[in-house]
Amino acid sequence: MQTLKQILNQQISATLGSVAGVENPSAHVLTASRPEFGDYQANGVMAIAKQQKRNPREIATALVAELESQNNPLIAKLEVAGPGFINITLRDDALLGLGNAALGDSSALLPSIDQPQTIVVDYSSPNLAKEMHVGHLRGTIIGDCLTRVMEACGHKIIRQNHVGDWGTQFGMLITYMQELEGEQDALSSELANLETFYRAAKERFDSDAEFAQRARNSVVKLQSGDPEHLKAWERFIDESLRHCEDVYQKLGILLTRDDLDAESRYNDELPGIIEQLKAKNLLSESEGAQCVFLPEFVGKEGDPLPVIVQKSDGGYLYSTTDLAAIQLRADKFKAQRSLYVVDARQSLHFQQVFAVAKAADMAGPELSLEHIAYGTMMGSDGRPFKTRSGDTVKLSDLLDESVKRAFDLVSEKNPDLDEQERQAIAEKVGIAAVKYADLSKNRTSDYIFDWSTMLSFEGNTAPYLMYAYARIKSILRKADIDTSADDLQITTLSEDAERQLLLKVLQLPEIVLAVAEECFPNQLCNYLYELSGLFMRFYETCPILKAEPEVKQSRLALASLSASALQQGLDLLGIQTLERM
Repeated sequence: MQTLKQILNQQISATLGSVAGVENPSAHVLTASRPEFGDYQANGVMAIAKQQKRNPREIATALVAELESQNNPLIAKLEVAGPGFINITLRDDALLGLGNAALGDSSALLPSIDQPQTIVVDYSSPNLAKEMHVGHLRGTIIGDCLTRVMEACGHKIIRQNHVGDWGTQFGMLITYMQELEGEQDALSSELANLETFYRAAKERFDSDAEFAQRARNSVVKLQSGDPEHLKAWERFIDESLRHCEDVYQKLGILLTRDDLDAESRYNDELPGIIEQLKAKNLLSESEGAQCVFLPEFVGKEGDPLPVIVQKSDGGYLYSTTDLAAIQLRADKFKAQRSLYVVDARQSLHFQQVFAVAKAADMAGPELSLEHIAYGTMMGSDGRPFKTRSGDTVKLSDLLDESVKRAFDLVSEKNPDLDEQERQAIAEKVGIAAVKYADLSKNRTSDYIFDWSTMLSFEGNTAPYLMYAYARIKSILRKADIDTSADDLQITTLSEDAERQLLLKVLQLPEIVLAVAEECFPNQLCNYLYELSGLFMRFYETCPILKAEPEVKQSRLALASLSASALQQGLDLLGIQTLERM
């Protein structure tokens, strides 16, 4: 559906143009920050008044008079406030009409895009030499949420899991694997724990010069396509991917092997990237390495910062591979946006790579290259989250621990439930708690990982939202109504709590659209928390099951619509709901 904000902006902008005598103005409609300011505010008059050197209240008053003469079926009241803002209150019958339309069509709570785009989202991107750890959590779930939101808006999404599966460390791992191949049981056992396998191989590499030399030779053989080394590499990659897929399944992530965008994919393309940069006169040699120097990138002392694309020994770097990936996304995928959901510490790398790609015409002006940066998950000590021994926390272990803690919590609150049901609830609550604790934070900020907060049934947490949804479903079960019935209608908004709840439900599409455009999932989390709070207020102040028959049916319909909005919003976050808790 078209969002309320879009409808108002179109209608008021058109009238503002004629009143102020300007072409294509924007009414700049925003959601009102407080109920006393109405439902929405139009602030576009201020910019026009400044351009025309006119009194903004004068323009705002004329605009309100013209709008009131139109008898707009959506607007109940307009009021000029402050220096020239316009407060907008919507008609109750318009809200009822939109709400009832959404009752019959759940997709009406999602925005529609007039011009869908092809959007590439590069996320998760583990290094296949090791098991996924907590450092991969944020990029994986933020990327997954953004793909869900953008697909819901109607965009064509191409998921890309740019895994690290190439480079010098694989020579070390393959050499160690080959040593164990004579002992199949030992090899299978070692590969079952990739961290142990990696550490054992690294220890051999650091302590045994002969092993280290064989490992270096293995890199050369692998990169030259030696069949034996490729076979060993493929086995290692397959085993590594199994570990990733186990984590994706636990988290409910939509990535599959079809979405793999491995570094090795670009191996044959890298010499061509160097040739293109050379043809554009962008290459310079520095200490034997091939570099690109762009004037906008300088160090603290004013020295130019290089983008190294080929080392002095002829080897390539991440920057070279990333340029090849950009070219693929521009030429083959014909994408309009390419998003990179990667740690904020890589910001300079992406700024430079994007600038080189544009300078070399590998990406034209029609392709927007965007680094979706995120901060670090911190422990209670304010340092990056680690185990007590200082080791990196495996992501699978973190998720298992969350499910265990959720099971203990569910058992404490609902000891009468059988163990199987408690475990099923704990699986969903435990995973949801970890995901929501992350997604509800501004992605650009670091945040403190806190078990007690994320598993709380109070505050802006997954358990609170899941409980709100389960509570609504419990009310609907007690009422024994068919929520899919055509005659289920919201017929009254006599109480302020009813109106505020319905208005909030109808604002879901504009929140989803904002997340798709701006890529901040916490906007959706904040919305769902506010929606749940408004439902609780509605539930406490407006009797539902004991109300008069007509009012009861109306409030049950509103409750059903609220549940639909909650469920759809949580699904866009990658969180499964529960009918009972």
